[in-house]
Amino acid sequence: MTGPYPRLFEPLTINTTTLSNRIIMGSMHTGLEDRIWDTDKLAAYYAERARGGAGLIITGGVSTSRTGLLLPFGSKLTNRLEVAKHRRLTRAVHEAGGAIALQLMHAGRYGYTPLKFAPGPEKSPVHPFRPFVMNETVIRHVIRSYGRAAARARAAGYDGIEVMGGEGYLINEFLCPRTNQRTDRWGGSTENRQRLVVEIIRAIRQRVPRDFMVIMRQSIADFVEGGQTWDEIALLARTLQAEGVDAINTDIGWHEAKVPTIATSVPRAAFVKFTERLRDEVDIVLIASNRINTPEVAEEILDRGRVDAVSMARPLLADPYLPTKAREGRADEINTCIACNQACLDHAFVGKKVSCLLNPRAGRETTLVLSPTRRARRVAVVGAGPAGLAAAVSAAERGHHVTLFEASSTIGGQFSIAARIPGKEEFSETLRYYTRALDVQGVDVRLDTRVDAGSLIAENFDDVILATGVTPRIPDIPGIDHPSVMTYAEAVLGHREIGSTAAVIGAGGIGFDLTEFLTVDESPTLNLKEWEQEWGVTDDLSVRGFLTRPDPAPAARKVYLVQRTPGHQGKRLGLTTGWIHRASVRMKGVEQISGAQYDKIDDAGLHLSFTDERPDRILAVETIVVCAGQESVRDLIDPLDSAGVRTHVIGGADVAAELDAKRAIRQGTETAAAIA
Repeated sequence: MTGPYPRLFEPLTINTTTLSNRIIMGSMHTGLEDRIWDTDKLAAYYAERARGGAGLIITGGVSTSRTGLLLPFGSKLTNRLEVAKHRRLTRAVHEAGGAIALQLMHAGRYGYTPLKFAPGPEKSPVHPFRPFVMNETVIRHVIRSYGRAAARARAAGYDGIEVMGGEGYLINEFLCPRTNQRTDRWGGSTENRQRLVVEIIRAIRQRVPRDFMVIMRQSIADFVEGGQTWDEIALLARTLQAEGVDAINTDIGWHEAKVPTIATSVPRAAFVKFTERLRDEVDIVLIASNRINTPEVAEEILDRGRVDAVSMARPLLADPYLPTKAREGRADEINTCIACNQACLDHAFVGKKVSCLLNPRAGRETTLVLSPTRRARRVAVVGAGPAGLAAAVSAAERGHHVTLFEASSTIGGQFSIAARIPGKEEFSETLRYYTRALDVQGVDVRLDTRVDAGSLIAENFDDVILATGVTPRIPDIPGIDHPSVMTYAEAVLGHREIGSTAAVIGAGGIGFDLTEFLTVDESPTLNLKEWEQEWGVTDDLSVRGFLTRPDPAPAARKVYLVQRTPGHQGKRLGLTTGWIHRASVRMKGVEQISGAQYDKIDDAGLHLSFTDERPDRILAVETIVVCAGQESVRDLIDPLDSAGVRTHVIGGADVAAELDAKRAIRQGTETAAAIA
């Protein structure tokens, strides 16, 4: 193979199915699987990724039995009517030139339903409802259900199936002593705990031809107490190969694990070494997963020759054309996944439809369409933060003539500040993408230009999109103008010197970001060994779950995180990433103070009082950083409206709540799509 990524675009054969490249779109439950009226939307979503060049698409998990539903009335494959529904998906992917496999799963105790079954009676810490304990009859029913579902998947036109055996779902629950305390033939010894998955594979192979592709999603690092040892994992992989599994797609971590696995703070390709270890155990195709988000990283992994393919799930949410762009030497045009989780996993865990912060069209391919305009309009976009960038690029993509005005010397707005926070270095990829996209789409970018209403009116634009963003809100505290006080922007951008002790006013998302920023000397490049030490990941393969005591580096300075609201801090942080930020702050020894009143600031520090019985306090700090919210910048709205200019207000200029790039980019894209 020639080209920039020769290994990545080398064909790969799994069983008798030959894939055009080694990029696998991993399974993601989008919420479109669960209702039949969303089938055409789901088909369009998969077809878009097939046109984008993914070698193989693996669907979101579909239950083989009513006993294993993810949600009440959730997706399953148990009858002929459901086969007909799935044919619409496979037909769409095949017509787009792709290949697709159906993931079969049983949710076990992770089912978000009162009617669920598991090896034991323990309730999951991440879902309500206590499961029913599976008896021999139910176990046998579940085993048979996998065989029947595999046969139906083949009848529906799928190129193969993947069996979900990780992330803490039913099969994984049987494999681990953490959740399998049974004393019958399905628990106890390693052989007994592995019996369920072995019999499932046998049931599948009895119902489908030998040339039908069967992939196993195997957990190779549980990251929970009472997880599997490496010897058990290796034994299972060898057994699966012997039973007719064609490929192992490796899975990392349970949903309840206290080790981050797919968040932006996790180093790229952090867990590939676990997959590579399996090469000494099996000869079948191995697929590496988790935090592989660029073709460069993927090529490096494949070039080592220990892994056969890479799973890119959320990266193909962010940019369905990642494979095509990489193959054509346009990797700089890829909208790289930043692993923020805000519109994908955060949505999935509360039952909302999954999308992508960077690509709000994901999952909305039939309703949020950037179709070519029939009449090109002259469009001004004011502000080059996330909302303005999305609006400018999307409007230009449709064929409008776009001019982007930005008062500062660089694009990015609040996003460029976030990219300097430790663990959010990936955000710079978004700025790289938009810089290139503005050029590709021919947007007239005017930096260092603080435009006024008169200038916009004089240039006679057809539409003006105001994405003027926010300015930090300064609370009314006596002494707020003291030299020790600075805004979060001043602190992160290095405009002011920060002392050896600091207090952060406000414990929202920005407050937590700032606190993490203050606890390190600088924003370093993510180092895998240091990250493993911080989160307690061990290379001792005899340890169940590969967990040890976390040993984070000491904080660079003493930091206090203060909020007015009583109670625990960080309640409104992202569902799947908030716990990481809260844990990071605790590990750095930050003192968190809630229910405080800010009395004054003077040379002695920040004076606090409390409505409960706690005594007043003075935080004797050298630096006080204000993270007390934002205010919209809206000064252009009234004069433009008065002049009759068609004006659209988006992003922080529209709503100055806690910074919300998801809403900003969505609004920018929707506004561009609506201009006609």
